[in-house]
Amino acid sequence: MPGALVLLLAAAAGLAAAALYYSQPMLGVLASEFNASPGTIGLVPTLTQLGYAAGLLLLAPLGDRFDRRRIILGKAAVLTLALLLAAAAPSIQVLLGASLVIGLSATLAQDIVPAAATLAPEAHRGRTVGTVMTGLLMGILLSRVVSGFVAEHAGWRGMFAVAATSIALLGVAVWRGLPRFKATTQMSYMALMASLFTLWKRYTPLRRAALAQGLLSVAFSAFWSTLAVMLHAAPFHLGSAAAGAFGLAGAAGALAAPLAGRVADRKGPEVVTRLGAALVVASFLAMALGETGGSSPLWLIAVGAVVFDLGVQASLIAHQTIIYSLEPAARSRLNAVLMSSMFIGMASGAWLGSLALGQYGWQGVCGLAALAATAALVVRMWSKARA
Repeated sequence: MPGALVLLLAAAAGLAAAALYYSQPMLGVLASEFNASPGTIGLVPTLTQLGYAAGLLLLAPLGDRFDRRRIILGKAAVLTLALLLAAAAPSIQVLLGASLVIGLSATLAQDIVPAAATLAPEAHRGRTVGTVMTGLLMGILLSRVVSGFVAEHAGWRGMFAVAATSIALLGVAVWRGLPRFKATTQMSYMALMASLFTLWKRYTPLRRAALAQGLLSVAFSAFWSTLAVMLHAAPFHLGSAAAGAFGLAGAAGALAAPLAGRVADRKGPEVVTRLGAALVVASFLAMALGETGGSSPLWLIAVGAVVFDLGVQASLIAHQTIIYSLEPAARSRLNAVLMSSMFIGMASGAWLGSLALGQYGWQGVCGLAALAATAALVVRMWSKARA
């Protein structure tokens, strides 16, 4: 598999996933623009994540049934149009509708990962998929840096327009560089959907992995979806660029997360899942207990972002290792179940985080995240006790 194609797939996964998070550093600006309450503006990331979760559950399994290249190109076209609609949104209602469609079509990132696994030779499959996943994770975290910077200098509408342009160019590159794929099954759509529930019922490790990663995602999203609003208000009064810069801290944690794979190989993935959840609990407890004057110190927030992002991403890698060993022939559908749970957690975290911020302030957000991560740790420790 040519290195240029691997890089194209990694970039495509990163840009598609980034579309989910461009709005988060701009939420404070968007709230002012549309005169929206924290609860209302929190629906922007909530609907984006819900759309992504629905797309994972309802659309991702189609990659086994149809040419994956056509699916990727179709979603890229829809995502471009949705981002343009967000850029031109005249009201909060239109922006919310565009956010839902952005989430649905951004699932092309999860079509790219199995495409990379299919194209890679068996001897290099792990390395290839790892490279694409690194691109996806970096897209998620660096999107906040890019969004904050562009919004600060070109406005929030300019950021959505830049995002639409990037996806359009991506579609051209994929059209030119990605080969066609043969369908691997002739199952009907309803049969594909039914198989997801069969897998869920059949495998207890899948259910535990989905529940634990979903809970960690609540904590992850509660932080990132409220950070910009908190920094925009007193005592900081910081703009979108400052909020986006915290994505660099998250990226540092994500870059360290692949080391979890080596630990999983030596000690087993269960150890990594528990360690990852414990890191998330510790980071949010530190931010909650270190609060002064209505918010945590900026340095503590930055350190916390590094630590909890490392914990969340390490747990994700370990959970993928667990589920991929269950039934190799159904890896796409197993991944769809895990990722659906993960993004349902993110949508819930965005909504609950905005409510917590409005009712209890920043300490409420940190407390919510710590509670969700503690529940994930309990799930992993309970599975150890059962074993």
